[in-house]
Amino acid sequence: MKRIVLSLIAILTMSTIDAQTLTERQQGLAACACLMAQGDLERLEPAVRMALDNGVTINELKEAFSQLYAYTGFPRSLNALGVLNKVLEASPRGGLKGVWQEGKPWKRPAEWDDAKKAYELGTKNQTQLSGKPFNYEFCPQDDYYLKSHLFGDIFAGDQLSAADREIVTVAALSGLEGVAPQLAAHKQGAVNMGNSQQLVDELSAWLSNEGYTLSTKWPKGEPNPYGKYFIGQSYLADVGGGVMNVTFEPRCRNNWHIHHKQVQVLICVAGRGWYQEWGKAPVEMTPGTVIAIPAEVKHWHGAQKDSWFQHLTYHKDVQEGASNEWCEPVTDEVYDTFK
Repeated sequence: MKRIVLSLIAILTMSTIDAQTLTERQQGLAACACLMAQGDLERLEPAVRMALDNGVTINELKEAFSQLYAYTGFPRSLNALGVLNKVLEASPRGGLKGVWQEGKPWKRPAEWDDAKKAYELGTKNQTQLSGKPFNYEFCPQDDYYLKSHLFGDIFAGDQLSAADREIVTVAALSGLEGVAPQLAAHKQGAVNMGNSQQLVDELSAWLSNEGYTLSTKWPKGEPNPYGKYFIGQSYLADVGGGVMNVTFEPRCRNNWHIHHKQVQVLICVAGRGWYQEWGKAPVEMTPGTVIAIPAEVKHWHGAQKDSWFQHLTYHKDVQEGASNEWCEPVTDEVYDTFK
C-alpha cells in the first residue's frame, strides 16, 4: 500500500510540473532580461513598467539585472538598472495596477564573507544545473569564477528562486547572437533547476511571438537599399522565385506608397507588424497573416513599437508599365497612436 501511495504522489507531482505554464510575472522577468541583453533601453522602459504591473518586485528586477552582468557585461547591467531607477522616479506611486511592490528586503548573503562556502554552494548549484559534476579543466580560472562567483556569490541571493534565475538567463541569451551552445545548456539547466520542459519551450515561443527575439528560418539579409523610403532600419534578402524577405527593426516602417498596375502580396513570417491602407484602420500582422494589396491602393507596412517584424513579399498580376510610387512618411504622431 505504501508503494502505491508513493507512486500516486510521484505521478501527481510529475503532472503538476508538466502542467506549468508561463505566468505574467515570468513574462515580465523574461522581457526585461531579453531587452537588457540586447541593450535596447527604449523598449526596456515600457517592459520594466509591464513587469512591475504584473507582479515582479522592484528588488527582483534589481537582482535579475545584477545577475545578468555575468552574461552581458557590467555596462548593460548598469544601463538596465538606470532604466529601472528612471521608471521609479517618474512613477513613484506605481503603475496601472496600483503601487509597485518593493519586495522582501535585500540582505547580504553569508557566502560573501566566506569564500569556501561560496565555492561549495556554487559547485552544488552548477552540478544541479548541469545534471552532473562540471569541471572546466581547460581553463581553471573560468572554472573557479563559475563555481565561486556566478553560481556561488550571485546565486546566494534570495530575491529570485533558482528556477526564476534560469528563466532570466534563458531569456537574456535568447536575445543575443553567437551564444547557441550556452543557450542550449541553460534551456536544459532551466529544467534541472525546477521549470518544466513545457514552460521552457513556451518561454522561447513567447519571446519569439511577442517580437523580443527574431526567431526565424528566413534570412535577415543586408541593409535595405531602399532605406531612404523607411523610418528606422530594415533589411532585404532575395529568397528566390521573385520573392523578397523584408526584416524591420522595432518601430521601423516604410513610407506611404502605391503599386501601379500590380498587386503586392505580404506574408508575415516572424514578429508583429502593422499594415494600413489610406483612410482605413491599421491591421495587425502576425506570423501567417497574408495580405494582397490591390493595385493603386495607397498603403504602408512596418514593425510594431516593441517587436521585430519580417514579411515575405512578391508581386502578381503585373501589367506592362508597372511601377512603385513612394509618398510621404508615416509620422511618429500617427504611428504612436497604434496599440
